[in-house]
Amino acid sequence: MHDTQEMHSPIRSFIDRIGIFPPLFWGYVGLLIFMIGDGVEAGYLSKYLVDQEISSEDSVALVFTVYGFTVAIAAWLSGALSDLWGPRQVMGLGFLIWIVFEVGFLLLGIAPKNYTMILLLYAIRGLGYPLFAYGFLVWISVATPYHRLGTAVGWFWFSLTGGLLMLGPLAASYFIERIGPYMTLWCSLGIVVLGGIIGLAGLQEPLGKKRLARAGEHPLLTLLSSISIAWRKPKTAIGCVVRIINTAPQNGFLVFFPIYFTKTVGFELSQWLQILSFMFLSNIIWNLLFGIIGDKLGWQRTVAYCGGMGSALTTLLLYYVPHMFGNNYPLVAFSAVCYGATLAGYVPLSALMPSLAPQNKGAAMSLLNLGAGASNWVGPAIVGIFLPVVGVGGVMWIYAILYVVSAIMTLFLTLPPESAKAQGTSPE
Repeated sequence: MHDTQEMHSPIRSFIDRIGIFPPLFWGYVGLLIFMIGDGVEAGYLSKYLVDQEISSEDSVALVFTVYGFTVAIAAWLSGALSDLWGPRQVMGLGFLIWIVFEVGFLLLGIAPKNYTMILLLYAIRGLGYPLFAYGFLVWISVATPYHRLGTAVGWFWFSLTGGLLMLGPLAASYFIERIGPYMTLWCSLGIVVLGGIIGLAGLQEPLGKKRLARAGEHPLLTLLSSISIAWRKPKTAIGCVVRIINTAPQNGFLVFFPIYFTKTVGFELSQWLQILSFMFLSNIIWNLLFGIIGDKLGWQRTVAYCGGMGSALTTLLLYYVPHMFGNNYPLVAFSAVCYGATLAGYVPLSALMPSLAPQNKGAAMSLLNLGAGASNWVGPAIVGIFLPVVGVGGVMWIYAILYVVSAIMTLFLTLPPESAKAQGTSPE
């Protein structure tokens, strides 16, 4: 595979015009395919575990909560280890972990219906995708020219979300009907292998191949800086919490929505998977648009108003439309599309965070990625704790209130003078 820099100039020019830094092009392609494989299970794994009597509806939330905890650890480590080793090495480690422990998950957990092994191996596999994906995000943040960073991270979320939560479930709906849910999980492994090879072989940009920390800096100090930045630059800690809230509801939805929409609302599994695909088709389109809008309107305002307040309203829409109109496919699909769009309003946060600490971008990205990973267990944990007490409606109101809180917190994320000048906004 050739470096994008060697591409025919019209192709390179087109890639450049749409906002992708050309040397990173194959990383975006590889990430998209990798996340399609990772996302195959997203729309049906919880229901499959319950249907196969491997776990109850309550205990399945524990599987996703523990998985989310390891995702959070890996997401934080992706930035810290990129400082220490370099983003490319971090991506390679994540790729290897995903493959090895997915095989164990399928052979030792799913096949013999061993709940303990499922809990253990799925949790360890959770280290894989954040190291691969967020290692690439760190690479984007250090290699992309500053004035186009918002658009660049928009393309990152286009690739990640488009694979994980739109094309992945769509592929699942196709394969499940033909080869069954278990063999579909094996197909997901093959897709991940393809994506990982494309990404790692195609990325030749030099900054991401080496450690990001200063030469001679002690490894322990490098790792500690990714924690200490939370009190050295307190706004990055606020940004971390905002990032947790961003996708905590989304990850919680994947625990109970497949069961709720099929057993309570009355959709077929294939219909629910299609609705999920519509939600994230909308999301990936708006990921790009909000990346561009954020560069024009301002990253902070876009996150607060379009992301936080918008997602609060559409979260309630997701509940009240099926609650009032039942399995009305067009109306429910419309509410899902609206949620996917407003969720994308948080995209500029990935440009805002490293700009809050321009001298410590790797450490700031560690906190951002920690927030992204932590949302994988916070969302399911809210389901596990509150769903038996307040029901689906109560959980949806909790999520909506959290979105409002995140909008308020974002208003405190003002840029330092040097970053504000580079973006063309006014610091406070």
